[in-house]
Amino acid sequence: MSKQSSPKGRKPKSKLAAVVSTLVGVAVVAVIVLQQLGVIDLETGGSPSEPQGAPGDVSASDVDQARERIEEIRVEEENDPGGYDRSLFPHWSEEDGCSTRETVLKRDGEGVEIDEDCRSTSGSWYSAYDGETFDDAQDLDIDHMVALKEGWRSGAHEWSTEDRGRFANDLDTTQLWAVSASTNRSKGDADPSDWLPPLESSHCDYVVSWIEVKHEWDLSMDPDEETAVREVLEGC
Repeated sequence: MSKQSSPKGRKPKSKLAAVVSTLVGVAVVAVIVLQQLGVIDLETGGSPSEPQGAPGDVSASDVDQARERIEEIRVEEENDPGGYDRSLFPHWSEEDGCSTRETVLKRDGEGVEIDEDCRSTSGSWYSAYDGETFDDAQDLDIDHMVALKEGWRSGAHEWSTEDRGRFANDLDTTQLWAVSASTNRSKGDADPSDWLPPLESSHCDYVVSWIEVKHEWDLSMDPDEETAVREVLEGC
């Protein structure tokens, strides 16, 4: 009796397995299609959405976009008009009780805690320029990727003070980086022909960001600057 009942018992199992297998296959195909359409995001790890303007590792598409953008940037002999002063680039602005500096520290750090005045009281920050990690916000500067004086030389001298203020507090591009105070001060107002971060592995990120800011703000490059940027980009 057991031999006769066994085949009858297995048959429904085979049908059920076939149905389950078909449903799983349909689900997998649906997920793949929805991912390709951008309806769902299957990426894991890290933050679910990187804050707009936050610097980070560049992708191949970022590099390709930088190569396109550099072709649209004016290349001119550098002009250094007189009259520059940092006060012509008002910063840091304040929004929702937090200055631009504190906003960048909160954006770029991990486990950042702030006090009632929006000052960072604890956290951890990685400085992409030298690969150092800090747990005291006082050890960090907020670097303008394109320094204010470099912006002045590249066309910002013709802007209104309001526009220069927006440039100095730009959170929409990768203009602002939380980095070690020592690297920011060694950079000064230099362009990539005179200074690149000591951490060589950050050079691609750096020039892609440099190009983005110059392109977004319609700032020119001088010939030496353009050559230096293209040389780095070639190896990205």
